Amino acid sequence: MIQINIGERKIGDNSPCFIIAEGCDNHLGNINIAREMVREAKLAGADAIKFQHHLPDEEMLPEAPMSDNFNEPLYEFLKKYSLSLEQHIELKKYCDDVGILYMCTPFSWKAAQQINDLVPAFKIGSGEMTDIPSLVRIGNYGKPMVISTGMSTFDEIDRTYQALTRRNVPLVLMNCVSEYPPVYEDLNLGVIPEMILRFPNAVIGHSDHTSDIYTCFAAVTLGARLIEKHVILDKNQAGPDQSVSIEFDELARLVDGVRKVEASLGNKKFVHKREKSVRTWAFRSIVTTRPITKGTTITQDDIWSKRPGTGIPSYQMDELIGCRTTRDIPGNVTVSWADLERTKKL
Repeated sequence: MIQINIGERKIGDNSPCFIIAEGCDNHLGNINIAREMVREAKLAGADAIKFQHHLPDEEMLPEAPMSDNFNEPLYEFLKKYSLSLEQHIELKKYCDDVGILYMCTPFSWKAAQQINDLVPAFKIGSGEMTDIPSLVRIGNYGKPMVISTGMSTFDEIDRTYQALTRRNVPLVLMNCVSEYPPVYEDLNLGVIPEMILRFPNAVIGHSDHTSDIYTCFAAVTLGARLIEKHVILDKNQAGPDQSVSIEFDELARLVDGVRKVEASLGNKKFVHKREKSVRTWAFRSIVTTRPITKGTTITQDDIWSKRPGTGIPSYQMDELIGCRTTRDIPGNVTVSWADLERTKKL
């Protein structure tokens, strides 16, 4: 079993699923919107809210191809709407005041250096999953790393996993599909248990890019111990992550649903205390189908099963066939062993 700590929270086996509200750049550079997202994430019950620290000239060339989920070059969008380091510092303090964990994704080595003092762990996006030189440098800070694995092969994930675990970096690998939003047939949630087996020294989570919350519940049942979900104040707002984001009332339902799902995932089968009273009326006993006179040899036509389960259990019906009655028994009543004389050896 593997566990890591992010802040004061344990994440992994035998710990509650850790839920991150991914604020991304849905604040559009407005610190007041970002602060409102913090408040709403706290009210929804998320464990953390995460933003992104972009230094566009450190992470991409201006002519980088456009993403197909937005109609503006990402470089230009980030130049206009990225939060400054000073704003991240303000948000970190505000998260502390509100009582929710602040997290942030750096999209370059320089961005990681700038936010190192602000974060308890580094969240790494799928685009940086194969950037081993940067990952190793960030890993040298000794903090946990949560890495998404969208658009990657198992061989590529293996390479990153080996590079970081041999340096003893506490690691979470996030199952992910980098489609915005994905078609459900591409999700392949069955990869989660495969990852649990393949990467035993990492906690496995799920970063969800669907436009609803259902596959998050499925991911938890399959063993994901961290869930990341994009959030937005208003789904009508334009932005590169609008199509994969949920509003905060949906986030509250997600948190509530995850807590109910994980509460239901025990693997022991026994009669629960609250089931015992139900057994007395819901199970079936053997009853007479018609009046039976004393001395009659019981046949199948004389007996059948009905509720409640307070008499001879119905699974013992064959044992009654061939017994003789010791008294007159009315029809449609439960039969007791005191009413019978056994005439055959059981």
